[in-house]
Amino acid sequence: MTHALTLPRVRQWPPVLPALAVVALLALPLTPGDEGGAGPADAASALVVVYCAIRLVRDRRRPLSRTAAVLLGLPVAGLALAAAGAASPGAGISGMGRYLQVFVLVPAAVLLLIRDRGDFRLLAWAFVGLAVWQGAIGTHQYMTGTGASYQGQDIRAVGTFGASDVMGMATVVSFGLVCSVGLALGRTSVRQRAVAAGCAVALLLPLALSFSRGAWIATAATCGAQLVLAGLRRALAVTAVVAATGVILVGGFGLGSAQLQERIGSVTRVTDAPDQSVTDRYTLWAAAAGMWREHPLTGVGLKGFPEHRDTHASLALSAGSDTEGAGADFRKQPLLSPHNMYLLVLAEQGLLGLLALAGCWLGLLVCGLRGLSRVRRDGPGLDCALVACGLLIWQLTDFLYADIGGPSTVLTAVCFGLAAWWALAGSGETTARGTVR
Repeated sequence: MTHALTLPRVRQWPPVLPALAVVALLALPLTPGDEGGAGPADAASALVVVYCAIRLVRDRRRPLSRTAAVLLGLPVAGLALAAAGAASPGAGISGMGRYLQVFVLVPAAVLLLIRDRGDFRLLAWAFVGLAVWQGAIGTHQYMTGTGASYQGQDIRAVGTFGASDVMGMATVVSFGLVCSVGLALGRTSVRQRAVAAGCAVALLLPLALSFSRGAWIATAATCGAQLVLAGLRRALAVTAVVAATGVILVGGFGLGSAQLQERIGSVTRVTDAPDQSVTDRYTLWAAAAGMWREHPLTGVGLKGFPEHRDTHASLALSAGSDTEGAGADFRKQPLLSPHNMYLLVLAEQGLLGLLALAGCWLGLLVCGLRGLSRVRRDGPGLDCALVACGLLIWQLTDFLYADIGGPSTVLTAVCFGLAAWWALAGSGETTARGTVR
């Protein structure tokens, strides 16, 4: 009698493996083109959608329930109108494809591929693992002076994303930190919660070294909300631990560099004495508002912001942001978006587009918080609820300071998929056949 080592059958593999591949591919070094073309993770996200469609056809499942279809389908109407008003058919099609990828197709596929809380936690831990990897690279860049340029020194932690996408590592680390906090506050094993808490503490350093004020604000607000939602006693205890850790890092190890202190102080000076980056952002915001006032309902069309920018921007706008370091030569990176997702949608899609997208996001948040309230006391899945709601709160807060663009954008799509699963299925409202209610 012989014994052979057999692998699990394909049917026994978690269906979220393609989504895990999307997360894993973001760990690879990537040098996007000047126009921010699609990368391997974007290609993998397309395969996730195709794989999900094949499973639905094979299993003869009804894809989405009425509630899920309405929420995830809301952005489509506004996108269709904005695509029709684009300057060229190519711009309309490519812009609509990007929005559908990030806010409709990939989230719906992730929602349908997650079977249970185990699959959800697998994806959440993948986020943590990617954040630890990128954070370790970023910390090494700061320590060795091989990061992106910041105030004349190559010390800005950017991970594998390079100087052309300084927000990439900050976004990945923030997602990982939010997932870690949610997993640590759950009711799983003590070992899992301890590991998650340790990862959360470890990720504070690379987040600080990213010098990203928007990521700092969004992460602080989100983690605070997670703590409050988990219970006030926990919130006070964890706040004390974080404060003590900060004192040790800054005082004991001298990590409070002059650049970091100046960057933290600049958060409170954005109106009194703004630097050039803040001035550019205010100018771009004003330009986006001007476009919306001229086209209040449907906007100037998808990918129309760069074309109309100079018409509406004041002379305070600089020619672009300087980028160099992390293996890249100096270049002037043009400012082609307002760095505010809400204003970008308002400018290019008008009020109708913003109401459609914001309605989808608000609906997911309300459903997610309702599910969290059901499991807060005794129900299972508190960690999943805190992760899902946390990711959504972080993204909606960060959209005040950033918009979609760059390789890390595909991770935003997976985040919306996680939030959609919890909001529409994760609290236990699934039928025996797996239809999402």
